[in-house]
Amino acid sequence: MSETEEKESVVSKRSRLTLQIVGGAIFGALSLVLSFLAAFLPRTPEGLAYFDPVSIIWVICYLIFGPLAGLISAVIGMLLLMPFDPFAPIGPLMKFTATVALILPSYLLMKYVKKDVSSGTLKEPKTYATYGVIGIIVRIGVMVPFNIVVYIALGYPPQFLGAYLIIVVLINALQSVWDLVIPYLIVYGAKIDEKFEIW
Repeated sequence: MSETEEKESVVSKRSRLTLQIVGGAIFGALSLVLSFLAAFLPRTPEGLAYFDPVSIIWVICYLIFGPLAGLISAVIGMLLLMPFDPFAPIGPLMKFTATVALILPSYLLMKYVKKDVSSGTLKEPKTYATYGVIGIIVRIGVMVPFNIVVYIALGYPPQFLGAYLIIVVLINALQSVWDLVIPYLIVYGAKIDEKFEIW
């Protein structure tokens, strides 16, 4: 590689990094705006939402800009939600944990199994679906003990814990489907990934 090509490569990497940071920040802020819609969405009697627009924004950011941007958007979104969420700090923290637990497996599988961390890898429907199912399992595995701790800490009757956890599993599975399918259709269906080509 010539000196000129090496310089262009460094600039290109810096440009991508800048876009990922900016993209993550913008989508993190956007998730706060959409979080106000959550008050109008249907919920279970326990207060669990059937549909979460905030997580969808974070996953969209991940698919467009890459893992770093997705993480940045989730962190910023969680912090911005703290002053506004009626269940803060538990609500935003649970939302962050659930979303990261859902998408982190796909990144790790791309890095250590596929050896190709790129948007193109996730664009393949079979790969996306496989990684998605694994992500859903991980998310449920993480959120069940998280909810047990919260349930006990809030002093709810222990005799209803089993029924509550069944609802937690079903809601997390349902939310995960929305969190994966809607971003995929938006990003890859509209070919947004091809317009940016950041990762």
